[in-house]
Amino acid sequence: MYKHIALLVRQEGMTHEEFVDYWQNEHTPIARDIEGVARYHTVLPTDPENAEFDGIAELYFENLEDLHDALGSPGSRDYDPTKEVAAKAREDVDNFLAIEERPRFIGEEKVWKDEVNGDAPEASSASNRTGYGDTDGLYKHSAFLVRQDGMTHEEFRDYWEDNHSPLAKDIEGVVRYHTVYPTDPENAEFDGVAELYFEFLEDLHDALGSPGSRDYDPTKEVAAKAREDVDNFLAVEKRPRLIGQETVQKDEVDAEGY
Repeated sequence: MYKHIALLVRQEGMTHEEFVDYWQNEHTPIARDIEGVARYHTVLPTDPENAEFDGIAELYFENLEDLHDALGSPGSRDYDPTKEVAAKAREDVDNFLAIEERPRFIGEEKVWKDEVNGDAPEASSASNRTGYGDTDGLYKHSAFLVRQDGMTHEEFRDYWEDNHSPLAKDIEGVVRYHTVYPTDPENAEFDGVAELYFEFLEDLHDALGSPGSRDYDPTKEVAAKAREDVDNFLAVEKRPRLIGQETVQKDEVDAEGY
């Protein structure tokens, strides 16, 4: 499936608490009904004072055309939808979001590990997996990846997929691991997104550090090996991330048997 990930930044003069209240109670009921949306997740930071963003919104679509119709192309942070609910959602974001400061990413998701639903850990297309509702309430580390200088996107992706992801999926405490590849790398703001789920926040912090730093110094064996490996392909200091708790606001994928 195709996925639109928006890193949300509140408007100037609004507190994080005011932002969350409006986002969850006013905007989310609109966003979840945007035409073509099959699944909608929100992620709230566990430590808002140290988080780089006020939250993450993730909207899943069956096909890329529906996503672009509703939310625009990767080449712009803004969009001008023509469909009724999508247009209403776009109008509403002006009530709480700083659109020009809101990075976003359009990509296709790949599942490398899923112990939440008892599936085998082999990498698979997300469209063939079920049980997404089980991620509700899990703690999530979302890293927005930037390749090192001198490396092409293709070289970055090859290394990430062939060398790093096999390590990352086995980091201690990880119960689910996704990678998201840009559908239009030339216009994408990042080279990819890595999403690691944990049952307990303490396990996440042990493996990947706290929200107050883009870097971390893990002590557990596989996590330490993965941290050492990122220096082979990532510009860590340019890599935004968010540690939060996920809420599944809508899931029609399982209900329809995909």
